[in-house]
Formats: sequence, structure tokens, C-alpha cells
Amino acid sequence: MAEGQNVLTVNIVTPSGIVYDHRASMVVVPAMAGQLGIMANHEPIITPLEIGELRVKRTDNPGHEDAIAINGGFMEVSHNIASIVADSAERARDIDIDRAQSAKQRAETAIKTASEKHDSNELVRAQIALQRAMNRINVKNHLL
Repeated sequence: MAEGQNVLTVNIVTPSGIVYDHRASMVVVPAMAGQLGIMANHEPIITPLEIGELRVKRTDNPGHEDAIAINGGFMEVSHNIASIVADSAERARDIDIDRAQSAKQRAETAIKTASEKHDSNELVRAQIALQRAMNRINVKNHLL
């Protein structure tokens, strides 16, 4: 096989534009059914993604994994291209930990308020906001 056939192109796009575009030996995504690892020459697949850490093993630095916090979306793999369309995505190196901690505190306060008011819609929104904030914190600290 030619070298190009053992390489996977990984790109992540959000409504704000391209967040990530690199060649990789493997990508691991938080699929709805659990963690899903994709390597070159994988069969075509489309899968929904949930809030979580996406990891990329790049070909130009085999000992390093890029970590990206994503907040839902989907991934399509075809012809050695893994295209991820996410609601939002942030590389670990770009996450502002103070901002993420503030978002976590706001979400915790919103959960408490929604629980006291028995507002189930607001409670769900606050729980999702907390999950997103925790994901960003964990990816920044690479604890996932």
C-alpha cells in the first residue's frame, strides 16, 4: 500500500468555521454508542456525537495526541477523510480554564435555581451547560 492509504485526514468544522484539519493515524470520537476509534481505510460510516473529548493521533508527531472538546454533532468517514461537524469545538491548547470554571459555576447555580423552581426545561439546559463546562475543563486538564 502507498503511504497515503494509511493516513486519515481529520477535519472539524463548526458554525464558526474550520477548527481542525490534520493528517492522522487514528481519531477517537465520543459517539452516542461509546468511544469510537477510526483508522485509515475504515468503511464509510456516519455517526452522531455527544459532548466529550475527541483525540487525534497525528502522523507528524506520533507520540502526541491532540485533544479537542466537542459539544455534539456528527462524524462522516469516507475515502480516508473523517469529517466532524460539531456544534462547537475547542482544542485543549485554546481553552481558557478560568472561563470554563466560571461557566461551570454559572451552570451549577442555574441547576440549583431550576430545581428550586421545578423548571424542568431550565434544569435540562443548565445540566447540558454544566456537562459542556466540565468537558472543557477535563480536556484542558486532559483527564478524560
